[in-house]
Parts: sequence; structure tokens; C-alpha cells
Amino acid sequence: MSNGNGQKIGAVMVVGGGIGGMQSALDLAESGLKVYLVDNKPCVGGVMAQLDKTFPTNDCAMCTMAPRLVELGRHKDIEIITLADTQSIKGNPGNFTVTVNRRPRYVKEDKCTGCGICTETCPVRYAIYPDAEETPPIEISEEDKKTIDEILAKHKGEIGELMSILKDASAAFNYLPQNVLRYTARELDAPLSLLHRIATFYSGFSLTPKGRNIIRICQGTTCYVRGAKKLLARLRKELDIGIGETTPDMRFTLESVRCLGCCSLAPVITVGDETFGRVKEKEIPGILEQYE
Repeated sequence: MSNGNGQKIGAVMVVGGGIGGMQSALDLAESGLKVYLVDNKPCVGGVMAQLDKTFPTNDCAMCTMAPRLVELGRHKDIEIITLADTQSIKGNPGNFTVTVNRRPRYVKEDKCTGCGICTETCPVRYAIYPDAEETPPIEISEEDKKTIDEILAKHKGEIGELMSILKDASAAFNYLPQNVLRYTARELDAPLSLLHRIATFYSGFSLTPKGRNIIRICQGTTCYVRGAKKLLARLRKELDIGIGETTPDMRFTLESVRCLGCCSLAPVITVGDETFGRVKEKEIPGILEQYE
């Protein structure tokens, strides 16, 4: 509403922090209104925050949403209220009174970095034991120990060293062995759970052994339309393995990916660092023979 001088007064509450609610809050705030964005989840973003790509453009969901998240956090006229439920709405159009029940977080929001460690040590969910359980000894060969020690020394003191260490370890061992992760966590005095979260979050890391040659077949829209499904079926038949599995002789690991960025060459597969475009089903045996 406006006062006699044409200035906007009052406030608006937007219920639901999905992509639609976020944009509505931004549009209302830009028009000069105070906006309360309410959502019953721990954070805004809704279903879109859980998506990888969006139809029909195949754009990255987070690339679409991230700028709006930044604007929401910075806008002086937007207050985000999460973990909240709307209890009642009373009044008339233009003059409502809303009662909101906000559930506790049990953490100081101004100090939260989103690391997630609090969920693993929450005293509400889990019993806390004063004495740490005895952990089994780390069994690691001298050769593997030497390899990981060299990697640790190489990145010692770097900003964000953990990601670089895991990347080099993955390249050295072709995956991230459990004993190497435990040894790295001990040497860095870091929680093993932190290393495990990183290793399981990024598709470039694996906790299971991989073959010497990793075959990736694109299942993006263009490749799929041009026959990627048939190529995948032929690869599975030739290798006698499924997606994410490795041949018994450790020669090949088969992976399916969303997009390889080579739509003009569809359908596309890669073997290691080599790219094969416009692949036909009959060419699959010949490609595999190159990696005997």
C-alpha cells in the first residue's frame, strides 16, 4: 500500500522459497517493499536446488539459481525465515497479521559455514560418549605410504590443500583407497568424515578400484537422440559389465555421464583422454581393441 505521498509502506510475506518464491521476493523488494521470505525447509532453493540440469534447455540448475541466492542474501529489504511454518493468517486484504512458528536450529546461524559436521555429532539425535572408541590400526604398505607422503608434502600449507591432495591421490592410485583416506585424515588432523564427504560428492573421485581405461558414454539429449542408448548396450555386451562396474582384468571401467560438451560430434564416447565422435555401434569392438 502507499501513503498520501505515494511512498510504499507495509511489508509482504512470500511463503515458499523455491525458484518462484525467490524471484517474487526479489521483484517485490525491488519495488520498495519489505519482504519476508518464509520456507519450512532449512534453506531456500526448493526442488530446483536438487536438480542437475533443467528441461528443455539443459541449463545448469545451480547456475540459474545461484545469482538469485546471492541477491537474496545481500538485499537490505529481504529477510529470510527458514525452518518456519505458517500457523495462522488474520485480517483483511492489505492488512494481514501472520503468525509464524520457527523451529530451532541448535546452532549459531551467524557462525554456520554449512560444513554439516554438526549433524553427525548432534546431541539430540545421537548419544555422546565421553571416551572415544578405539579405532583399528591403519594398514598401509610402505610403497603406498611413500606415495601419499610425497603428495602431502607437495601441498603442505596450500589454501584448500585437501582438494588438491585428494585429486593427486586419486590420480596416483586410480581411486581413493580406504586406508589412504584414513592415513591422510590422521596426518592432516582432519575428520575422516570430511574426506569421505568430498570423495563421495564429486563424480571425479571413486572409492572403488577403477580400470586402467575409463570409458565414458554421453547420455545427454543430443547423444541420446542419435543412438547413445544402442552404444551403451553394445559396450555392456562387449565388456560384460554394467554402468559403474570394472572388468575382472581391470582393463576397463564403464561410466555414463550427462554431457561431454561435444554435441556436434554426437554420439560421443571417451576412453581415457581420447574422444570418439559420431560413433556407430559396429565401431565399438575396434575401439576397444586399441586398448589391449
